[in-house]
Amino acid sequence: MFSSPNIKHTVRPNDGQPPSVRQVVKLSVIVPFYNVQQYAPDTLKSLRANARQDFEFILVDDCSRDGTPEILEHAEQELPGAVLVRHEQNGGLATARNTGIDRARGEYLTFLDGDDWLAPGHFPRLVAAIEELGCDFVRTDHVQCTGRARSLHRVPHGRRGVVMNPRDAILPADRSTSVDYAYAWAGVYHRRLVDRGLLHFTHGLRTAEDRPWIWKLHREADSFATVGLLGVYYRRGVASSLTQIGDVRQLDFIRAFDQVIEETARDPEADKLLPKAVRTYCAVMAHHLGSIERFEPAVARQLRSMSSAALKRLPQDVLAQVMESMDPQRADRLRRVKRRPLTGRTVAA
Repeated sequence: MFSSPNIKHTVRPNDGQPPSVRQVVKLSVIVPFYNVQQYAPDTLKSLRANARQDFEFILVDDCSRDGTPEILEHAEQELPGAVLVRHEQNGGLATARNTGIDRARGEYLTFLDGDDWLAPGHFPRLVAAIEELGCDFVRTDHVQCTGRARSLHRVPHGRRGVVMNPRDAILPADRSTSVDYAYAWAGVYHRRLVDRGLLHFTHGLRTAEDRPWIWKLHREADSFATVGLLGVYYRRGVASSLTQIGDVRQLDFIRAFDQVIEETARDPEADKLLPKAVRTYCAVMAHHLGSIERFEPAVARQLRSMSSAALKRLPQDVLAQVMESMDPQRADRLRRVKRRPLTGRTVAA
């Protein structure tokens, strides 16, 4: 079990079906909720439009403090296959997903966030796709929604409907690839990945939790495919989302990418894969440093100190090559922060 012992939860299964039916679950859908009372009704309505007798929906309330718990209590009674799980302490998205994974009984697993929604019938089509392909996991496109605007985002992998070794989709280093498309909810995953320890997230990561996860899948799973299947609507611009909040939780991207670097460095093909991992780390770091004004002053200072320490921890020969190939503005931004002296107060990732 990967759930934190510091986070207690209660499980209240009530799918309204006889035991003989409940024993066979084709798909487990894991949906964490945290203070999303404005959006949860739309999310739950879309789950009802995807319900099937052999599907279960694991609704994880990550200790919400608004009206979300009451909405989920009602959904537990109304949504076929619903299982309500409550955290007594807020653990963050990674930990909430792990709770759902540990509770899941399905042959396949997938995810949805509590403020996003689905097209009707998306999950049945998703299950049909992975069963036809017979691979470890399948990745899908999605629609990004910012206010009334809609935009299509495709998996950055050209071959569709073809089963491949996921390691072959990590490179090249200088282009966006499948490991850069880190959305856990944009796909479906066979249970054997859980059995192999590949589907759980790093406990306690409050942002960038998908990054070590997607790299591990691509390094260690045996097979995957991408399909041109649209059905997930990803809501951007939510005020409570960490992507919109410049507080200390955002700095967990450093811990997340340190894990990517550390695990990739142990890979038999580390020399081949590390340039991609370092380049992605540097690009994300440069992005945060380039918008540092959105952070509180104390957090901004911490971001600079942690970034400087992180750059010094990276393999310096690989880092030098990466910086030479980056655009001058971002590379100069990283070089300036790397020159910052480390002090005893520098906070490591």
